[in-house]
Amino acid sequence: MLYDLARPLLFSLDAETAHEFTLATLNVAGRVLPRGKPLAAEPVRVMGLDFPNRVGLAAGLDKNGEAIDGLARMGFGFLEIGTVTPRPQPGNPRPRLFRLPEVRGIINRMGFNNHGVDVLVANVRAAKYRGILGINIGKNFDTAIERAADDYLACLDKVYALASYVTVNISSPNTANLRQLQGESELDDLLGRLKASQERLADQHGRYVPLVLKIAPDLDDAQVTNIADALRRHRIDGVIATNTTISRDKVQGVRYAEQQGGLSGAPVFEASTAVVAKLVRALAGELPVIAAGGITDARSARAKLDAGAALVQLYSGLIYRGPGLVGECVRATDDGRGTTA
Repeated sequence: MLYDLARPLLFSLDAETAHEFTLATLNVAGRVLPRGKPLAAEPVRVMGLDFPNRVGLAAGLDKNGEAIDGLARMGFGFLEIGTVTPRPQPGNPRPRLFRLPEVRGIINRMGFNNHGVDVLVANVRAAKYRGILGINIGKNFDTAIERAADDYLACLDKVYALASYVTVNISSPNTANLRQLQGESELDDLLGRLKASQERLADQHGRYVPLVLKIAPDLDDAQVTNIADALRRHRIDGVIATNTTISRDKVQGVRYAEQQGGLSGAPVFEASTAVVAKLVRALAGELPVIAAGGITDARSARAKLDAGAALVQLYSGLIYRGPGLVGECVRATDDGRGTTA
């Protein structure tokens, strides 16, 4: 109800200004209000971690970990922050974030704007939140694609001790050539180096932190199969399907549809869910799929689980529906299945 009252004000602001205002408000709420708790549901064990419910926050909303405690008050079963890069970077020029309210969509070309991994680490250390925290890592825009693995390894080294799991983002359309890393040979090299680093860090810290790969929805069947094979071969712990799409098939004629960037929200639901189903079949239960993309209500959240996902993540749907969407999705995905992977 409170969000219904606040939404007209937020939507009267430029989309990125509204985003910044929301984060600042959540930051204050996290510091002055009692610590938040996940909404009650049947717990589920995934990747060796115990999730209090199946509904998480997707990366992108809190890139620097500035509002972790405020976000925790929404009832999520887990939070994912980032994408973070080794060095700070401003991202692409503004404006770079656009609402498509007619179709409950968002287009962004943010470009991994963030304050750098050291600031994120400091923010995580300062947070009171002790729930499941994913940290999403990427490469700096000016790092040559041939040296991208160096950036991922640098971030992994710094966040490992603080993360419940680490997500490797190779699927944003807003960093030049990044999606090349989804290619068969590039992915094989990257995953091999990350897995070796994970094993070293597990020995060093005395704890195993799962590695998760985040992929795009704009993949054909052969590409999905190749990615699934690489995930199994390198014993990666999970996969997030999906990031934003570069397709505009679902938003033809809609204002801002011509803007460059990744499209998220309801228009990506079908393509994203199709990738989830293909991955589930290709992986045959060997590792879990976390579904993100187009979850705007209980039905769409439930559809992700019906496609075989173990967990779901929200982002764009929150812009249109507010915090009430979290509880709606928790109820829709609370099926008592317990341990899944």
